[in-house]
Amino acid sequence: MTPEIVILAMIAAFLGLRLYSVLGRRAEHEEEPIAGRFEGQQGQPGATRPQAPRRPELRPDDQPQRAGQDPRIQQVPVTSPTAERGLAAIAAADRRFDALAFIEGARGAYRLVLESFWKGDKAELRALCDAPVYESFESAIDARIEAGETLDNRLVRIEDVKIVAAGVEDGTARITLRFRSDIAAVTRDAEGNVVAGSLDDAIEAVDVWTFTRQVRSSDPDWILEETDAG
Repeated sequence: MTPEIVILAMIAAFLGLRLYSVLGRRAEHEEEPIAGRFEGQQGQPGATRPQAPRRPELRPDDQPQRAGQDPRIQQVPVTSPTAERGLAAIAAADRRFDALAFIEGARGAYRLVLESFWKGDKAELRALCDAPVYESFESAIDARIEAGETLDNRLVRIEDVKIVAAGVEDGTARITLRFRSDIAAVTRDAEGNVVAGSLDDAIEAVDVWTFTRQVRSSDPDWILEETDAG
């Protein structure tokens, strides 16, 4: 056998081995099972359990609603299902009614009425209250003036506001709220001396107030109809 034939045979054998090697690895790779999208790799050494997608945090507007509930009263703090149904009845009678806006307005009215009473501002109280409530405030202010006393009170904070009753009857909507607040109360005599209370020690006050409004009225303001201690 000539040297040329031997060299050609060796080259052919080498190329054949390379081809087999490449094809063999490709075949083995193609026969490996591929895990599906829903097949985890639990149990395999070093495998990582698939992570569930993070659930986005719900904003107030995205909170799931209870069946049949008006979204405008969904986030309102109420004390009973009866009060919740009453709010729904008001919302049905007055499509402009916004329970959350009412709560915020009631908080402002609570502060304004208290501060007006403490200062003896009868004109402001007359605009905020109905006649019987105004008259009770007026009598207390007159008695205070006659005694030569003044109130140096301060509303420190409103801790909590909840609706305890609500409803609409004969075109009049009524909502009763319970306010829990901290008040620093001081009574001074005609010379300015403290005769009762302290500005350093706030006391907890619980008040139950009822507001009313004619649902078909063009006036959006609610009037304080009744006050009571909680």
